[in-house]
Amino acid sequence: MSATLISSIARTAEPQSMLRRFLALDAVVTGANGLVYAAFSRPVGRLLGVGEGLVLELGILLTLYGAAVGLLAGRREPPALAVRAVVEINLAWAVLSVAALLVWFDPTTAGAVWIPAQALAVAGFAVLQQLALRSRSQ
Repeated sequence: MSATLISSIARTAEPQSMLRRFLALDAVVTGANGLVYAAFSRPVGRLLGVGEGLVLELGILLTLYGAAVGLLAGRREPPALAVRAVVEINLAWAVLSVAALLVWFDPTTAGAVWIPAQALAVAGFAVLQQLALRSRSQ
C-alpha cells in the first residue's frame, strides 16, 4: 500500500470519515483476499506451500470477517469497542501469520514472500485504524 494511497484516503478534516475509510479499505482488501482463498484454495495452497484445506478455511473466515468490518465501516459512528476489536484481531492475525511462517509452515518462495507481506499490510491497517480512532476521540 503506497503512502500516496493512504494519504488520499485519509485526506479529510473529519476523523470519523478517516476511520470509516480505513475500515472500508480493510474490508475490501480482506474480503477480496478471502474470496480468492475460498474460490481457488487448491492453486493458492500450492502456490504458497500451505495446505488446501487451511487456505479454504482461511478464505471463508476472511470473507466473513471482511463483511463484518465492512458493516462496521458503514456505520455513521463505528463504536470504539468494535473498532478496537478490529485493531486487536488485525494485530493478532499479523503476529500469528509470522509465527506460522516461522514455526509451522514450510512455504514455497511465493509463500515466504506473501505471508509476511500480507501480515505487514494487516498490521498497517491496525495502526491506521488505531490512529484514526485516537484522533476521533480527541
